[in-house]
Amino acid sequence: MKKLLKIKKLNEEAVIPCYAHKGDAGMDLYSVEGGTILPGETLLIKTGLQIELPENTEAQIRPRSGLALKHSITVLNSPGTIDEGYRGEIGVILINHGKQPFIVEKSMRIAQMVIKPVLKVDILKVEELTETERSEAGFGSTGTK
Repeated sequence: MKKLLKIKKLNEEAVIPCYAHKGDAGMDLYSVEGGTILPGETLLIKTGLQIELPENTEAQIRPRSGLALKHSITVLNSPGTIDEGYRGEIGVILINHGKQPFIVEKSMRIAQMVIKPVLKVDILKVEELTETERSEAGFGSTGTK
């Protein structure tokens, strides 16, 4: 069953996100402002949009693979989370991991937005957790080959 994502334009130049291809998970997000991101620097880029998410969902803001591969531009807090109750303007924090300045232009596709269900849980404080085969083995515990 499809859910409804309500979108409000705050700026006439804002572009309503949409799926580029049938079967895509993410909708492209577009900038409503330009700027230059120097190597190693970040910039908050506005989209000119507010959203109202369906109940028990979140919006994840993710990088665009082409920007990452060709320009080393990615979303800093990837995936960024927009909570169901947030009604402010969507902004995307981009970081330049490359060696050259990157110019963000108005109406540029800067990120993608994926709507995901959120599982609500009850919290139970316990003295012990269930043992597993993995237990506390963490970073690098499975090796690289």
